[in-house]
Amino acid sequence: MKASYVAIALCTVVVVMLATAEVSMAAVTCSPVQLSSCASAISSNTPPSSLCCTKLREQKPCLCQYLNNPNLKKFVNTPNARKVARTCGTPFPSPILLILMPLCQS
Repeated sequence: MKASYVAIALCTVVVVMLATAEVSMAAVTCSPVQLSSCASAISSNTPPSSLCCTKLREQKPCLCQYLNNPNLKKFVNTPNARKVARTCGTPFPSPILLILMPLCQS
């Protein structure tokens, strides 16, 4: 019985995450060019600028799309890109979210 409550709670969390993600995506135009201010921080070990962090937060709903794009994945899915995201306080999609969220699936 306890396991069924956990399953219900997990399903509820996933539904809320999906609903929130869909609402966020409606307000954002995904454009990787908007992240050009992050290029130097991602390609080197320099800290991200405030403009980079602002743009990264704006493009947060698009990260799954970028991770699924073979041309962008090699830039977005790197240790430095994750470090920039952490520094800016923008959580990166975790592997479990990439599996669960339709926005993160190809």
